[in-house]
Amino acid sequence: MYEKEKQEVLNAALKLDRYGLVALSGGNVSARMKDGLVLVTPSGMIYDDMVADDVLVVDMDGNIVEGTRKASVDTQALLYILKNMPKVNAVIHTHQPYATGLGLVMDEIPCNLSTMANAVEGPCHVAAYGDPGSLSMGVHAVESIGDQLAVVLKHHGVIAVGRNLRQALFSCVYLEEAAKTVSVALSTGLPMAEMTDAQVTEAISVFHRYGQHTLNEQDAEEAAATASANVEQN
Repeated sequence: MYEKEKQEVLNAALKLDRYGLVALSGGNVSARMKDGLVLVTPSGMIYDDMVADDVLVVDMDGNIVEGTRKASVDTQALLYILKNMPKVNAVIHTHQPYATGLGLVMDEIPCNLSTMANAVEGPCHVAAYGDPGSLSMGVHAVESIGDQLAVVLKHHGVIAVGRNLRQALFSCVYLEEAAKTVSVALSTGLPMAEMTDAQVTEAISVFHRYGQHTLNEQDAEEAAATASANVEQN
């Protein structure tokens, strides 16, 4: 069941380790399927030791549909995000150090870099602390994320979201790159140059045209599929 998609979830998890966003078994990856079931990484397993069959299939109530492992302890929080953000189909949770570190000293990581605008789609807000493994981390994430694709969980880590795993992965990776650069800028004690709202908007627009299968093309495909389904129903 969902063998290809399980491998994609595992591949995303392995990239988190590669880009320094997690250590050992930290964080998790989840993805909603078209039938409403959700793939989620298991609790407490090091990603390098995992195989695709370790990824679980759960329903929106958290019941295990397929898999022999224990689901991530954050599953209820992840499902809360998916339930309350219907356009989101992928959630990635990391413990990335630079973005999390900035969240200890500011309430918002400013969007002053084009790559952050590209992938996070604006500044990254800092949410109130929610206990790991609790519903509260999902509630605080939804309350604070706004229209952006990532939010920092104070004292904890980052939640990144997307319409698919690729978008969520780009969001958390480029957020961390931006956080490193912002940290360097802050360390100088000099005023930080700011992007204008128009520049941020244009950078977001550019990224929707970026790549071999662009977000604009995906939007068009989804609209066509919805229109076809509506015609069939009528």
